[in-house]
Amino acid sequence: MSDSSPARPAAPVLDVWCELQCPDCRSALDDLRALRARYGDRLELRLRHFPLEKHKHSFAAAQAAEEALEQGRGWPYAEAVLERVEELDRRGEGFLVEIARELGLDAEEFDTALIDGRHILIVDADQAEGKAIGVTGTPTYVIGGERLDGGKSQEGLRERVEEIADRLLAEQEG
Repeated sequence: MSDSSPARPAAPVLDVWCELQCPDCRSALDDLRALRARYGDRLELRLRHFPLEKHKHSFAAAQAAEEALEQGRGWPYAEAVLERVEELDRRGEGFLVEIARELGLDAEEFDTALIDGRHILIVDADQAEGKAIGVTGTPTYVIGGERLDGGKSQEGLRERVEEIADRLLAEQEG
């Protein structure tokens, strides 16, 4: 049996190059929530990892976020970590497992994932791609081939993302 209905075009993608120990990324949460509320599944929001050397636990946090994604709660986990950036800074990597437990995730699997490094390649690949396209800080957004740097100032970025997303969606509708 064949379905002759036209395939729905893929949603435009907003890549969010983020670091889960970054206060600027925490500040961007409201914008990201507003974008998800406005566009729903018409805009694919992808968390991309760009751990910065100046933040001691950022690489582990990126790996933990990948484990959360594998367990079906990637964005809720990333938001929970970002909302408590200062606490992560003080308490370290064990705090990442504690957040997983609070969200009802398999905390033992988180602990194991952080020890065995099963998500390191994903984090490394994101960071390498970010560097290749000119990401130097976080948050940085990429949508429709345009890079928008929020590491210095986030003023007007959500509006710019919305303009580009609206244009891309209008082009899809044709």
